[in-house]
Amino acid sequence: MTRLAFERSGSGVPVILLHGLGMSGRVWDPIVPALAARFEVIVIELPGHGRSEPFPGEVEPLPAAMAVSVANLLDELGIAEAHLVGNSLGGWVALELARIRTAASLTLLSPAGLWRDDAPRYARFSLRASSWLARHVGGALAWSATYRLGRLLILGQTHGRPTRLSAAQARATIQALATTAGFDAALAATSHRRYRCGPPISSPVTVAFGSRDLLLLARQSRHLDQLPTQTRRAELPGCGHVPMFDDPSAVADLISAAALGSPCGYAASATPREKSLPNYGAPYS
Repeated sequence: MTRLAFERSGSGVPVILLHGLGMSGRVWDPIVPALAARFEVIVIELPGHGRSEPFPGEVEPLPAAMAVSVANLLDELGIAEAHLVGNSLGGWVALELARIRTAASLTLLSPAGLWRDDAPRYARFSLRASSWLARHVGGALAWSATYRLGRLLILGQTHGRPTRLSAAQARATIQALATTAGFDAALAATSHRRYRCGPPISSPVTVAFGSRDLLLLARQSRHLDQLPTQTRRAELPGCGHVPMFDDPSAVADLISAAALGSPCGYAASATPREKSLPNYGAPYS
């Protein structure tokens, strides 16, 4: 069984955080303290990302397969039901996870998979180019990230306010992308597929996109007709595809409101349609 790295903090009702393609659990750092003051927060790194093991070669890293891995980990941790939060690929995985086990709620931040047919060429090219640059000229990118202008140029497509990242945070983002062992396989597995509704999901669902998301463009990648009919749409003004660094307070408040069942202050409209831990070694770092 593929072992997943995770980190656990806080206490209360569990909230599961799932990151996007080419990222690591560190992407949630800006909002974990605020969430951990109210919930038990479990940050999980997806297969082939961060310190999590990749799938064996014969297993295609589809979002549904990743969801099974996450479900297995939650079973080992003794968590029967949790609030699920996913960004980008993590949002797609959260939707697949809600198909196979009960979720208290789902909060989807710029979820992947909401395109009409194949993933848009623009998004695929952008991701491949970013990965290639991180792997082959990562040193130069890391040096450039020392400067505000460098962070703006390097992270401007995925972050709405890239200069809010510190130089260290920007370098960690570049390093995560450069070292994601499962990047190519996961991109290939999702490039010619999309999320399709299946058995009804009865959990409350909130989907939010940042107003500065330049990766998943509105006309290409935000078709919400496959989402549950009870889905509420929210906006994150000034935020990009990875909103946690852009406006940590707004993102934490959005997640908390969804988890607590409160009316979401950002919601614009409905869419149409202390257990002991397994010995996995040190949590991710």
